[in-house]
Amino acid sequence: MPLDYEKKGHIAYFTIRNGSVNPMTPALHKQMYQTMLEFLADEEVRVGIMTGAGERAFSAGDDIKTQYTSYQTPAEEMSAHLWSRHRVEEEEPRTFAWSRDVLALERFKPIIGAVRGYCLGQGMIYLLHLTDIRVASDDARLGFPEIAYGMGGAGGSSRLSRHLPHVVALEMLLTGDPMSAADALRYNLVNHVVPGPDVMAKAEEIAARIARHPPLAVRIEMEAYYRSIDQTKLDALAFTKHLYRMQRMAHGTGSEKVGRFLYKKDDAG
Repeated sequence: MPLDYEKKGHIAYFTIRNGSVNPMTPALHKQMYQTMLEFLADEEVRVGIMTGAGERAFSAGDDIKTQYTSYQTPAEEMSAHLWSRHRVEEEEPRTFAWSRDVLALERFKPIIGAVRGYCLGQGMIYLLHLTDIRVASDDARLGFPEIAYGMGGAGGSSRLSRHLPHVVALEMLLTGDPMSAADALRYNLVNHVVPGPDVMAKAEEIAARIARHPPLAVRIEMEAYYRSIDQTKLDALAFTKHLYRMQRMAHGTGSEKVGRFLYKKDDAG
């Protein structure tokens, strides 16, 4: 399978493993969707790390050599797109529609991106949507080359303006040139840049620091953060206050009671 998923203690690992530059295929997108559901439902797993196998690439993006499903008419293609027919008809998927389902998932469990080498196209979109903290190798290159192939739209699907200043985002999108790791750090697209061999160790260090905290508190913190992005100041204040107060009201106001609730019994001792 093009995606490996394994768990070590409270940390889960998503590893894109599909050749030298880990191109993404329809089968990978379907597997990513199903694996993400498993990850989100598993109460023992508190944080994830997403990476690409090898040293050359996190992922070079969707495999443009993949054979697509052909349709007899434009109307048939539109119908398949609007009704998400791939979910019930594709045992062996031949469209990239599953990637849309991956991006639409509601996720309040943290994932750390560990990037070595190239992170391009759909790989970059997944990095931006599916990771919350990012570690990159000093030789990493991040970008969207699709425009050179007549396939624009990455700016909207990645919501790149949420991650980069306006002029920086447009330069990346319109030139198709990748950004260096140093510039990615400069523009806060990644948190840390380290030598290639140290990328996973750094990601695991951060994951361990997150996993030591009460899992429910981490989940609530993430929901409060992400939902408040599109709220007004007053709405965000009210929403986060409600979340905080409901925790205390439901499980007692003493720190000992709240601690027992937030941690599982085995963690609380």
